[in-house]
Amino acid sequence: MNINYLAILVCAILSMVVGGMWYGPLFGKKWMEIIGANPADLERRKEMQKSAGPLYVVQFLLTLFQLWILAYYIGTWTNMSGLMNAIWIWAGFIVPTIAGSCMWNNDSKKVSWARFLIQVGYQLVMFAIFGTILGNWR
Repeated sequence: MNINYLAILVCAILSMVVGGMWYGPLFGKKWMEIIGANPADLERRKEMQKSAGPLYVVQFLLTLFQLWILAYYIGTWTNMSGLMNAIWIWAGFIVPTIAGSCMWNNDSKKVSWARFLIQVGYQLVMFAIFGTILGNWR
């Protein structure tokens, strides 16, 4: 079973780009509201930006690991396309995990649903991209 490491790297880079768009121009205002951040608080934003660098590195490494496993899974399950494999993994593992983390907090139902839809939507887009790339670029 060959794993295309360049495809994994491309997917990981795309996840950072799409994440920047998803949690920036597309849903950034709502996301800031959900997490309780005040965009007008420039001092707090500078503090958050300073501490974000190492977190981006950790997130990138975790995404590489996730993609390696997904590439292996897609490569060994040959009776489905990469996209279908990724969608089933998203539905069976990602959605329940995110749902649990959104349900069991002190947020209102409205905030919990917004958090869930933003996060699960991002993961759906990413897994569709990942499955398509990893399934076709072997």
